[in-house]
Amino acid sequence: MATRMDLRELFATNLRRLRHDKGLSQDELACDAEMSRSYLAQLETGKYHASLKIIGRLADVLEVDPVEFLKGPAGR
Repeated sequence: MATRMDLRELFATNLRRLRHDKGLSQDELACDAEMSRSYLAQLETGKYHASLKIIGRLADVLEVDPVEFLKGPAGR
């Protein structure tokens, strides 16, 4: 049985991907989402769990549906 990616790790991976897709730096995204860059960096490395409020802010700034943060790798 294949191991599933931890949800926090999955969120972190997708957050980094979505930020890069928009061409935003951590500073830009953090500012637009009204959070510190260090907090965003820790979300992107999976050190912190994101609240629904934070997920909503990030989704708004990145112009994505919040479910995008929890989508698994293609083909799974």
